[in-house]
Amino acid sequence: MSEVTEEQKMHHYMGIEMNIQTWNLLDNKERNEQDDFRMINFAKASLYHWRKSDKYELVNEQRGQWMLSRVYSCLGKAEEALSYAKETLKITEEQDLQDFDLGYAYESMARAYAAFDNKDESIKWLEKAKKAGDLIKDDKDNEYFISDLESEPWFNIK
Repeated sequence: MSEVTEEQKMHHYMGIEMNIQTWNLLDNKERNEQDDFRMINFAKASLYHWRKSDKYELVNEQRGQWMLSRVYSCLGKAEEALSYAKETLKITEEQDLQDFDLGYAYESMARAYAAFDNKDESIKWLEKAKKAGDLIKDDKDNEYFISDLESEPWFNIK
């Protein structure tokens, strides 16, 4: 077993920190254009650093792709949101991820289609997300998922 380097530890820390910063901006209802730009960069940086962490697994890739989809959806950038959502779903299916991660993969598809104003596709994926959410075993994970699912923007789809 190889020793964990200081650089890998730093990347692990930065992956987490950039994720936190992304969430802080997502939750900020008073964001400005500069904040939106920073939010995109924080989400990209989080995934970059996770990829360099000694604790990196494909589930981290899936979650990083989901975060990027969420950011772009919230900014109304439908093409980017759908691209990242499709990558999230692809990883989820290839790795047979279930529970929390499956629900979020479906949520990303629903939200991205909502950003495109494609009500039919959005509702189809939203129903899948809700069904997957009902199967989340951990109460805290389920609580987070429901809270995220209920949060805006849904672009008048819901």
